[in-house]
Amino acid sequence: MKIFNTINELRNELSEQRANGKKIGFVPTMGYLHEGHASLLKAARKDNDIVVLSIFVNPTQFGPNEDLSSYPRDFERDEKVAQNSGVDYIFYPNVEEMYPSKLKSKLQVINGVNVLCGEKRPGHFDGVALVVTKLFNIVQPHNVYFGLKDAQQVAVIEGLIEDYNIPVTLNKVPIVREEDGLAKSSRNVYLSEQERAEAPTIFKSLQNAKALIDAGERNSVKIEEEIKRILEEKTSGEVDYVNVYSYPELNEITEIKGTIIIAIALKFTKARLIDNIILTIS
Repeated sequence: MKIFNTINELRNELSEQRANGKKIGFVPTMGYLHEGHASLLKAARKDNDIVVLSIFVNPTQFGPNEDLSSYPRDFERDEKVAQNSGVDYIFYPNVEEMYPSKLKSKLQVINGVNVLCGEKRPGHFDGVALVVTKLFNIVQPHNVYFGLKDAQQVAVIEGLIEDYNIPVTLNKVPIVREEDGLAKSSRNVYLSEQERAEAPTIFKSLQNAKALIDAGERNSVKIEEEIKRILEEKTSGEVDYVNVYSYPELNEITEIKGTIIIAIALKFTKARLIDNIILTIS
């Protein structure tokens, strides 16, 4: 496994691999890797000759009062996860390498960002689209891998690839969960003991919503209200949002039909957790 800190060094290495007919898989991350990231890397390992992992805490996707400075970082741990997951190359640039000068243009995401996390974090997905576009241009992979825990991000990247004719295949990887159902997240380390005990309620409320839909409920408002009731009764967290939308369009719906997403964000003292399920209703 090789580690590259500069764009030119990585590009030169990958150009040689492409010239030799190697298929390249790419997993972009902000580091502090867990089993969810490992599932992306293992999927990439299965499909490709070369697996590239990027670790970069991207400042353009953080707002003024968000956790950029305190975002967890542990490169030694990340190296071990990467090694165990079959990574060939780690791209580990600093901010100056990725943003060497003031930007001269702006990439703005228009659709699907005024809801869910996008509504609460204005400009966040513009920053995501910017760094992902830069990374796609640097790595030029055949396949990219993103987890469905952040399904809104996946929808945004899917639109980005389509809009700009980026020659890459997007692979969507299911959410990886703890044994009690809690979605794996770098931010889970911020939970207190009590909050960690309460956090699995998020997924349980989604499972309950699916059961209601399976039993015939088609009113999206009733589903949202039932999830909120469970979260408010059984956790000390503050409900940030509970929404049912069409997917991947992320449009409001009143009647549940077709492919939908049920998405939750719950704020605890030091961590804001997100989770979702995607269902197709005939």
